[in-house]
Amino acid sequence: MTRVADRRRVSALAIVLALGAVAGAEEPFRPEPGTFPPLGKAHVYRGELVFVDHANRRGSVRVQGSGMFFRNDPHPFAMLPYGIVRSHGAPADLRDIPLGTVLHVHAFLPPDPTISSVPVLPVDNKTKDANHNRGSGIAPAENHVLLLEDEPSHCLREGLVWKLAEVDVKNGQGTLVARREPRDGGPGKAGDAAVAGTRGGETFSFDAATRLWRGRERLTVGEWIADGAWPAEGKRTLEGRPVLLGIAWKPTRDGVFTQFHVSDIWLDEAAMERAAEQQRAVHRAFIRSRWMPARVDAVEYGTFGRAIVTATLFGGMDASLYDDFKKGGTAVINAVESTLKHTHGAYGPGHMASRGPILDVVRTPGEAPLGSSGIQIRVETDLIIEGIRPGRTVRVNPGFGLWPQVNVPREEYLDDGSASAEERFPTPAIFPKY
Repeated sequence: MTRVADRRRVSALAIVLALGAVAGAEEPFRPEPGTFPPLGKAHVYRGELVFVDHANRRGSVRVQGSGMFFRNDPHPFAMLPYGIVRSHGAPADLRDIPLGTVLHVHAFLPPDPTISSVPVLPVDNKTKDANHNRGSGIAPAENHVLLLEDEPSHCLREGLVWKLAEVDVKNGQGTLVARREPRDGGPGKAGDAAVAGTRGGETFSFDAATRLWRGRERLTVGEWIADGAWPAEGKRTLEGRPVLLGIAWKPTRDGVFTQFHVSDIWLDEAAMERAAEQQRAVHRAFIRSRWMPARVDAVEYGTFGRAIVTATLFGGMDASLYDDFKKGGTAVINAVESTLKHTHGAYGPGHMASRGPILDVVRTPGEAPLGSSGIQIRVETDLIIEGIRPGRTVRVNPGFGLWPQVNVPREEYLDDGSASAEERFPTPAIFPKY
Protein backbone atom coordinates (compact mmCIF):
# COMPACT_ATOMS: atom_id res chain seq x y z
CA MET A 1 0.00 0.00 0.00
CA THR A 2 1.41 3.40 -0.91
CA ARG A 3 1.80 6.19 1.57
CA VAL A 4 -0.88 8.29 -0.14
CA ALA A 5 -3.32 5.37 -0.27
CA ASP A 6 -2.67 4.67 3.40
CA ARG A 7 -3.44 8.27 4.30
CA ARG A 8 -6.66 8.18 2.34
CA ARG A 9 -7.78 4.91 3.89
CA VAL A 10 -7.04 6.05 7.44
CA SER A 11 -8.72 9.42 6.83
CA ALA A 12 -11.80 7.67 5.44
CA LEU A 13 -11.91 5.44 8.51
CA ALA A 14 -11.63 8.46 10.80
CA ILE A 15 -14.56 10.11 9.03
CA VAL A 16 -16.68 6.96 9.32
CA LEU A 17 -15.96 6.68 13.04
CA ALA A 18 -16.51 10.37 13.74
CA LEU A 19 -19.74 10.64 11.76
CA GLY A 20 -21.00 7.39 13.19
CA ALA A 21 -20.39 8.63 16.72
CA VAL A 22 -22.20 11.91 16.04
CA ALA A 23 -25.12 10.08 14.44
CA GLY A 24 -25.35 7.75 17.42
CA ALA A 25 -26.60 10.54 19.67
CA GLU A 26 -28.12 13.27 17.51
CA GLU A 27 -30.13 14.83 20.32
CA PRO A 28 -27.96 16.23 23.15
CA PHE A 29 -29.05 14.71 26.46
CA ARG A 30 -28.75 16.28 29.90
CA PRO A 31 -29.25 13.85 32.82
CA GLU A 32 -31.94 14.71 35.36
CA PRO A 33 -30.85 14.94 39.01
CA GLY A 34 -31.75 11.82 40.96
CA THR A 35 -31.75 9.53 37.91
CA PHE A 36 -29.30 7.19 36.22
CA PRO A 37 -29.35 8.21 32.53
CA PRO A 38 -29.75 5.53 29.85
CA LEU A 39 -26.51 4.57 28.12
CA GLY A 40 -28.28 4.66 24.76
CA LYS A 41 -28.73 8.42 24.98
CA ALA A 42 -25.01 9.07 25.49
CA HIS A 43 -22.81 10.65 22.84
CA VAL A 44 -20.04 8.19 21.99
CA TYR A 45 -16.53 9.10 20.92
CA ARG A 46 -13.00 7.72 21.06
CA GLY A 47 -9.74 9.36 21.98
CA GLU A 48 -6.33 9.23 23.62
CA LEU A 49 -6.03 9.87 27.36
CA VAL A 50 -3.56 12.75 27.69
CA PHE A 51 -4.20 14.16 31.17
CA VAL A 52 -5.62 12.80 34.45
CA ASP A 53 -6.67 14.64 37.60
CA HIS A 54 -7.61 11.48 39.47
CA ALA A 55 -8.49 13.15 42.77
CA ASN A 56 -11.17 15.23 41.04
CA ARG A 57 -12.22 12.42 38.66
CA ARG A 58 -11.56 14.43 35.54
CA GLY A 59 -9.04 14.49 32.71
CA SER A 60 -8.59 15.19 29.01
CA VAL A 61 -8.75 13.07 25.87
CA ARG A 62 -7.55 13.88 22.37
CA VAL A 63 -10.75 13.06 20.52
CA GLN A 64 -10.63 11.32 17.15
CA GLY A 65 -12.48 13.42 14.57
CA SER A 66 -12.49 13.74 10.83
CA GLY A 67 -9.11 15.47 10.54
CA MET A 68 -5.47 15.12 11.57
CA PHE A 69 -5.48 13.48 15.00
CA PHE A 70 -2.19 14.91 16.24
CA ARG A 71 -3.47 18.47 15.78
CA ASN A 72 -6.46 17.99 18.09
CA ASP A 73 -6.38 19.85 21.39
CA PRO A 74 -6.91 17.80 24.57
CA HIS A 75 -10.62 17.84 25.42
CA PRO A 76 -11.55 17.99 29.14
CA PHE A 77 -14.03 15.53 30.62
CA ALA A 78 -15.44 14.85 34.08
CA MET A 79 -16.74 11.58 35.44
CA LEU A 80 -20.31 11.66 36.70
CA PRO A 81 -20.50 10.68 40.40
CA TYR A 82 -21.87 7.30 39.30
CA GLY A 83 -19.65 7.16 36.19
CA ILE A 84 -17.82 3.90 35.57
CA VAL A 85 -14.21 3.39 34.46
CA ARG A 86 -13.14 0.00 33.08
CA SER A 87 -9.67 -1.27 32.18
CA HIS A 88 -8.74 -4.74 30.92
CA GLY A 89 -12.38 -5.79 31.27
CA ALA A 90 -12.52 -4.97 34.98
CA PRO A 91 -13.51 -2.05 37.25
CA ALA A 92 -10.89 0.68 37.48
CA ASP A 93 -10.12 4.19 38.64
CA LEU A 94 -8.72 6.94 36.44
CA ARG A 95 -5.36 6.50 38.15
CA ASP A 96 -5.14 2.95 36.78
CA ILE A 97 -5.14 3.89 33.08
CA PRO A 98 -1.81 4.82 31.47
CA LEU A 99 -1.58 8.08 29.56
CA GLY A 100 -1.70 7.46 25.84
CA THR A 101 -4.40 4.78 26.11
CA VAL A 102 -7.18 5.11 23.54
CA LEU A 103 -10.55 5.07 25.31
CA HIS A 104 -14.21 4.78 24.35
CA VAL A 105 -16.23 7.58 25.93
CA HIS A 106 -20.00 7.58 26.59
CA ALA A 107 -20.92 11.03 27.85
CA PHE A 108 -23.73 13.56 28.38
CA LEU A 109 -24.17 17.29 28.75
CA PRO A 110 -23.35 18.57 32.27
CA PRO A 111 -26.27 17.74 34.61
CA ASP A 112 -25.79 21.12 36.32
CA PRO A 113 -23.63 23.52 34.28
CA THR A 114 -23.23 25.87 37.27
CA ILE A 115 -21.06 23.35 39.14
CA SER A 116 -19.29 21.70 36.20
CA SER A 117 -15.62 21.01 36.89
CA VAL A 118 -14.79 21.23 33.16
CA PRO A 119 -15.73 23.85 30.54
CA VAL A 120 -19.41 24.11 29.57
CA LEU A 121 -19.65 24.26 25.77
CA PRO A 122 -22.45 25.05 23.28
CA VAL A 123 -24.69 22.00 22.94
CA ASP A 124 -23.96 21.68 19.21
CA ASN A 125 -20.18 21.88 19.64
CA LYS A 126 -19.58 18.39 18.26
CA THR A 127 -20.80 19.51 14.82
CA LYS A 128 -18.47 22.49 14.52
CA ASP A 129 -15.38 22.41 12.31
CA ALA A 130 -12.28 23.11 14.41
CA ASN A 131 -10.27 24.25 11.32
CA HIS A 132 -6.50 23.78 10.87
CA ASN A 133 -7.18 20.31 9.37
CA ARG A 134 -8.70 19.09 12.62
CA GLY A 135 -12.25 18.63 11.35
CA SER A 136 -15.40 18.25 13.44
CA GLY A 137 -16.35 16.16 16.44
CA ILE A 138 -13.23 16.82 18.53
CA ALA A 139 -14.76 18.99 21.28
CA PRO A 140 -18.27 17.71 22.09
CA ALA A 141 -20.32 19.47 24.75
CA GLU A 142 -21.07 16.00 26.08
CA ASN A 143 -18.15 15.91 28.50
CA HIS A 144 -19.71 14.34 31.62
CA VAL A 145 -18.92 10.65 31.38
CA LEU A 146 -21.09 7.69 32.31
CA LEU A 147 -18.77 5.02 30.89
CA LEU A 148 -15.05 5.25 30.10
CA GLU A 149 -13.46 2.03 28.85
CA ASP A 150 -10.31 0.88 27.14
CA GLU A 151 -10.35 -1.25 23.99
CA PRO A 152 -10.42 -4.74 25.56
CA SER A 153 -13.17 -3.64 27.96
CA HIS A 154 -15.19 -2.28 25.04
CA CYS A 155 -14.77 -5.47 23.04
CA LEU A 156 -15.65 -7.75 25.96
CA ARG A 157 -18.79 -5.73 26.73
CA GLU A 158 -19.91 -5.62 23.09
CA GLY A 159 -18.93 -9.21 22.22
CA LEU A 160 -16.23 -8.18 19.74
CA VAL A 161 -12.74 -9.40 18.85
CA TRP A 162 -9.95 -8.20 16.61
CA LYS A 163 -8.94 -10.62 13.84
CA LEU A 164 -5.36 -10.30 12.66
CA ALA A 165 -5.11 -9.98 8.87
CA GLU A 166 -1.55 -8.90 7.97
CA VAL A 167 1.74 -7.94 9.57
CA ASP A 168 4.65 -5.99 8.08
CA VAL A 169 7.90 -6.15 10.07
CA LYS A 170 11.01 -4.04 9.65
CA ASN A 171 13.78 -3.90 12.27
CA GLY A 172 11.57 -5.39 14.98
CA GLN A 173 8.69 -2.97 14.47
CA GLY A 174 6.12 -2.22 11.81
CA THR A 175 2.40 -2.28 11.11
CA LEU A 176 -0.41 -4.68 11.84
CA VAL A 177 -3.74 -4.85 9.99
CA ALA A 178 -6.71 -6.17 11.98
CA ARG A 179 -10.49 -6.20 11.70
CA ARG A 180 -12.86 -5.71 14.64
CA GLU A 181 -15.76 -8.15 14.29
CA PRO A 182 -18.42 -9.83 16.43
CA ARG A 183 -16.95 -12.71 18.42
CA ASP A 184 -19.67 -15.10 17.24
CA GLY A 185 -19.26 -14.14 13.58
CA GLY A 186 -22.65 -12.42 13.41
CA PRO A 187 -23.42 -9.04 11.84
CA GLY A 188 -22.90 -7.05 15.05
CA LYS A 189 -25.26 -4.52 16.54
CA ALA A 190 -27.28 -2.35 14.18
CA GLY A 191 -25.65 1.03 13.76
CA ASP A 192 -22.34 -0.05 15.30
CA ALA A 193 -20.10 2.40 13.42
CA ALA A 194 -17.01 1.04 15.15
CA VAL A 195 -17.60 -2.43 13.70
CA ALA A 196 -18.65 -1.18 10.29
CA GLY A 197 -15.66 1.14 10.11
CA THR A 198 -13.17 -1.71 10.51
CA ARG A 199 -14.64 -4.28 8.14
CA GLY A 200 -11.81 -3.69 5.70
CA GLY A 201 -9.21 -3.65 8.45
CA GLU A 202 -7.51 -0.92 10.45
CA THR A 203 -3.75 -0.42 10.30
CA PHE A 204 -1.87 -0.05 13.59
CA SER A 205 1.77 0.49 14.40
CA PHE A 206 3.68 -1.75 16.83
CA ASP A 207 7.24 -1.71 18.15
CA ALA A 208 9.60 -3.50 20.49
CA ALA A 209 7.65 -2.21 23.51
CA THR A 210 4.44 -3.94 22.39
CA ARG A 211 3.54 -6.72 24.86
CA LEU A 212 2.04 -10.07 23.86
CA TRP A 213 0.22 -12.12 26.48
CA ARG A 214 -0.29 -15.88 26.15
CA GLY A 215 -1.75 -17.70 29.13
CA ARG A 216 0.54 -16.78 32.03
CA GLU A 217 3.38 -15.67 29.72
CA ARG A 218 4.40 -12.18 28.70
CA LEU A 219 6.22 -12.18 25.36
CA THR A 220 8.14 -9.55 23.44
CA VAL A 221 7.77 -8.92 19.73
CA GLY A 222 11.25 -10.38 19.27
CA GLU A 223 10.25 -13.61 21.05
CA TRP A 224 7.06 -13.82 18.99
CA ILE A 225 9.12 -13.48 15.81
CA ALA A 226 11.61 -16.09 17.07
CA ASP A 227 8.68 -18.49 17.58
CA GLY A 228 7.94 -18.12 13.88
CA ALA A 229 4.52 -16.50 14.37
CA TRP A 230 5.62 -13.35 12.51
CA PRO A 231 8.37 -12.89 9.91
CA ALA A 232 11.69 -11.37 10.93
CA GLU A 233 11.35 -8.98 7.98
CA GLY A 234 8.66 -8.20 5.45
CA LYS A 235 4.95 -8.92 5.16
CA ARG A 236 2.94 -11.98 6.06
CA THR A 237 -0.76 -12.61 5.63
CA LEU A 238 -2.26 -13.81 8.90
CA GLU A 239 -5.23 -16.13 9.17
CA GLY A 240 -7.68 -14.00 11.10
CA ARG A 241 -6.66 -15.22 14.54
CA PRO A 242 -9.04 -13.66 17.11
CA VAL A 243 -7.28 -11.57 19.75
CA LEU A 244 -7.94 -8.61 22.00
CA LEU A 245 -5.86 -5.48 21.51
CA GLY A 246 -4.70 -2.75 23.82
CA ILE A 247 -4.74 0.41 21.71
CA ALA A 248 -2.73 3.57 22.36
CA TRP A 249 -1.35 6.43 20.30
CA LYS A 250 2.21 7.44 19.51
CA PRO A 251 3.43 10.08 17.05
CA THR A 252 3.10 8.51 13.63
CA ARG A 253 5.81 8.00 11.03
CA ASP A 254 5.97 8.46 7.26
CA GLY A 255 3.40 11.24 7.00
CA VAL A 256 0.45 9.13 8.24
CA PHE A 257 -1.70 11.60 10.14
CA THR A 258 -4.11 9.29 11.97
CA GLN A 259 -2.93 5.85 13.05
CA PHE A 260 -3.18 4.16 16.41
CA HIS A 261 -0.62 1.94 18.13
CA VAL A 262 -0.91 -1.56 19.59
CA SER A 263 0.37 -1.56 23.16
CA ASP A 264 -0.78 -5.09 24.05
CA ILE A 265 -2.07 -8.22 22.34
CA TRP A 266 -3.96 -10.81 24.41
CA LEU A 267 -3.63 -14.03 22.44
CA ASP A 268 -6.11 -16.16 24.40
CA GLU A 269 -8.91 -15.93 26.97
CA ALA A 270 -6.68 -17.13 29.81
CA ALA A 271 -4.31 -14.19 29.31
CA MET A 272 -7.17 -11.68 29.19
CA GLU A 273 -8.84 -13.10 32.30
CA ARG A 274 -5.51 -12.97 34.15
CA ALA A 275 -5.19 -9.26 33.32
CA ALA A 276 -8.80 -8.65 34.35
CA GLU A 277 -8.37 -10.40 37.70
CA GLN A 278 -5.26 -8.36 38.47
CA GLN A 279 -7.18 -5.15 37.77
CA ARG A 280 -10.15 -6.36 39.85
CA ALA A 281 -7.80 -6.93 42.79
CA VAL A 282 -6.38 -3.41 42.45
CA HIS A 283 -9.84 -1.88 42.37
CA ARG A 284 -11.22 -3.95 45.25
CA ALA A 285 -8.42 -2.70 47.49
CA PHE A 286 -9.03 0.87 46.32
CA ILE A 287 -12.77 0.87 47.04
CA ARG A 288 -12.32 -0.76 50.45
CA SER A 289 -9.95 2.05 51.42
CA ARG A 290 -12.13 4.88 49.98
CA TRP A 291 -15.57 3.28 50.59
CA MET A 292 -18.45 2.47 48.28
CA PRO A 293 -20.10 5.49 46.60
CA ALA A 294 -23.89 5.72 46.74
CA ARG A 295 -26.77 8.12 46.18
CA VAL A 296 -29.14 9.01 49.01
CA ASP A 297 -32.71 8.19 47.97
CA ALA A 298 -34.56 9.14 51.13
CA VAL A 299 -34.03 10.18 54.75
CA GLU A 300 -36.65 9.47 57.43
CA TYR A 301 -35.92 11.95 60.21
CA GLY A 302 -36.55 11.05 63.84
CA THR A 303 -35.86 13.00 67.01
CA PHE A 304 -32.56 14.18 68.47
CA GLY A 305 -30.59 13.52 65.27
CA ARG A 306 -31.92 10.03 64.63
CA ALA A 307 -32.67 9.06 61.04
CA ILE A 308 -33.08 6.15 58.66
CA VAL A 309 -31.12 6.60 55.43
CA THR A 310 -32.03 4.79 52.21
CA ALA A 311 -29.30 4.81 49.56
CA THR A 312 -28.56 3.10 46.24
CA LEU A 313 -25.03 1.78 45.84
CA PHE A 314 -23.36 2.83 42.61
CA GLY A 315 -22.66 0.18 39.97
CA GLY A 316 -19.65 -1.14 38.13
CA MET A 317 -17.84 -2.65 41.13
CA ASP A 318 -16.66 -6.19 41.77
CA ALA A 319 -19.47 -8.41 43.09
CA SER A 320 -17.54 -9.27 46.26
CA LEU A 321 -17.73 -5.63 47.38
CA TYR A 322 -21.53 -5.65 47.29
CA ASP A 323 -21.58 -8.96 49.15
CA ASP A 324 -20.04 -7.21 52.15
CA PHE A 325 -23.26 -5.22 52.68
CA LYS A 326 -25.42 -7.49 54.85
CA LYS A 327 -28.53 -6.95 56.92
CA GLY A 328 -27.51 -6.70 60.56
CA GLY A 329 -24.09 -5.25 59.81
CA THR A 330 -22.95 -1.81 60.93
CA ALA A 331 -22.49 0.77 58.18
CA VAL A 332 -20.54 4.02 58.33
CA ILE A 333 -21.65 6.83 55.99
CA ASN A 334 -19.79 10.02 55.13
CA ALA A 335 -20.84 12.85 52.84
CA VAL A 336 -18.85 13.46 49.66
CA GLU A 337 -19.14 15.99 46.87
CA SER A 338 -19.69 15.33 43.18
CA THR A 339 -16.09 14.23 42.57
CA LEU A 340 -16.49 11.67 45.40
CA LYS A 341 -14.07 13.59 47.63
CA HIS A 342 -14.76 13.09 51.33
CA THR A 343 -15.89 16.17 53.25
CA HIS A 344 -15.63 17.12 56.92
CA GLY A 345 -11.95 17.56 57.39
CA ALA A 346 -8.57 15.97 57.76
CA TYR A 347 -9.17 13.40 60.50
CA GLY A 348 -10.29 10.69 58.10
CA PRO A 349 -13.67 9.91 56.59
CA GLY A 350 -14.79 8.02 59.70
CA HIS A 351 -14.28 10.97 62.06
CA MET A 352 -17.54 12.82 61.40
CA ALA A 353 -19.44 9.99 59.69
CA SER A 354 -22.87 8.73 60.65
CA ARG A 355 -23.02 5.11 61.63
CA GLY A 356 -25.53 2.49 62.63
CA PRO A 357 -27.06 -0.90 61.83
CA ILE A 358 -27.99 -1.95 58.31
CA LEU A 359 -31.73 -2.58 58.54
CA ASP A 360 -32.15 -4.03 55.07
CA VAL A 361 -30.38 -4.78 51.79
CA VAL A 362 -32.74 -4.94 48.80
CA ARG A 363 -31.81 -5.99 45.27
CA THR A 364 -34.05 -4.43 42.63
CA PRO A 365 -35.42 -7.08 40.25
CA GLY A 366 -34.36 -6.87 36.61
CA GLU A 367 -31.35 -5.20 35.07
CA ALA A 368 -30.21 -2.01 36.78
CA PRO A 369 -29.30 1.00 34.61
CA LEU A 370 -25.59 1.57 34.12
CA GLY A 371 -24.24 3.55 37.07
CA SER A 372 -26.56 1.84 39.54
CA SER A 373 -25.90 -1.50 41.23
CA GLY A 374 -29.61 -2.06 41.74
CA ILE A 375 -28.80 -2.60 45.43
CA GLN A 376 -30.49 -0.39 48.00
CA ILE A 377 -29.51 -0.28 51.67
CA ARG A 378 -31.36 1.14 54.70
CA VAL A 379 -29.23 2.30 57.60
CA GLU A 380 -30.39 3.66 60.96
CA THR A 381 -28.21 6.23 62.71
CA ASP A 382 -28.55 8.18 65.92
CA LEU A 383 -26.60 11.15 64.56
CA ILE A 384 -27.29 12.28 61.00
CA ILE A 385 -24.73 14.68 59.52
CA GLU A 386 -25.54 17.61 57.24
CA GLY A 387 -24.25 16.17 53.98
CA ILE A 388 -26.54 13.13 54.07
CA ARG A 389 -29.65 14.39 52.30
CA PRO A 390 -31.84 13.04 49.47
CA GLY A 391 -30.14 13.38 46.10
CA ARG A 392 -26.68 13.82 47.61
CA THR A 393 -23.74 11.49 47.06
CA VAL A 394 -22.15 9.63 49.98
CA ARG A 395 -19.58 6.92 50.55
CA VAL A 396 -20.44 3.91 52.69
CA ASN A 397 -18.25 1.48 54.63
CA PRO A 398 -20.11 -1.77 55.49
CA GLY A 399 -18.20 -2.08 58.74
CA PHE A 400 -14.69 -1.45 60.03
CA GLY A 401 -14.39 -5.15 60.76
CA LEU A 402 -14.66 -5.78 57.01
CA TRP A 403 -13.11 -2.69 55.43
CA PRO A 404 -10.25 -0.64 56.89
CA GLN A 405 -10.54 2.75 58.54
CA VAL A 406 -7.85 4.88 56.87
CA ASN A 407 -6.86 8.49 56.42
CA VAL A 408 -7.13 9.45 52.76
CA PRO A 409 -4.42 11.65 51.17
CA ARG A 410 -4.77 15.42 51.26
CA GLU A 411 -5.95 15.79 47.66
CA GLU A 412 -8.91 13.46 48.28
CA TYR A 413 -10.75 15.35 51.04
CA LEU A 414 -12.14 18.83 51.64
CA ASP A 415 -10.53 20.43 54.66
CA ASP A 416 -13.50 22.40 55.97
CA GLY A 417 -16.38 20.99 53.96
CA SER A 418 -17.01 24.34 52.26
CA ALA A 419 -16.50 22.92 48.74
CA SER A 420 -15.07 26.22 47.53
CA ALA A 421 -13.53 26.28 44.08
CA GLU A 422 -10.06 26.71 45.59
CA GLU A 423 -10.58 23.73 47.85
CA ARG A 424 -12.02 21.46 45.16
CA PHE A 425 -9.42 22.37 42.54
CA PRO A 426 -6.27 23.57 44.32
CA THR A 427 -4.37 26.58 43.00
CA PRO A 428 -0.54 26.74 42.68
CA ALA A 429 -0.51 27.94 46.29
CA ILE A 430 -0.58 24.27 47.37
CA PHE A 431 3.02 23.82 46.26
CA PRO A 432 5.81 24.27 48.84
CA LYS A 433 7.78 27.52 48.98
CA TYR A 434 11.48 26.89 48.49
